[in-house]
Amino acid sequence: MTEEDPTDQISDIEDQIEALATVAERCRKYILASKIAIGSGAALLLVTILGLFGFGQTAALGSIALMLGGIVSLGSNISTLRQTDDAIGAAEARRAALIGRIDLRVVEDAPMKLM
Repeated sequence: MTEEDPTDQISDIEDQIEALATVAERCRKYILASKIAIGSGAALLLVTILGLFGFGQTAALGSIALMLGGIVSLGSNISTLRQTDDAIGAAEARRAALIGRIDLRVVEDAPMKLM
């Protein structure tokens, strides 16, 4: 059995890290949206309870549903973000180990000839 070239493995790991970074960024966006939903739901519930705009029971139920949905989404995406960050850390460690195994050589520039 032949072992795959370390540079190919490093390239594959870098592709994986890039894909995981995309997932992490998406999770961060959903976390922000979840926080906005929780805040909006709380504000709507407060307005409904105080009776400022005459919203009824439907608005109160909607605001509670918005807050609960935001809480569920927030928890799910925080969990996924933590798992993704752990996976990125593991992939970066594997990449560093592969780079450490490569026999790197210093390449020097050849002296320039003057005409």
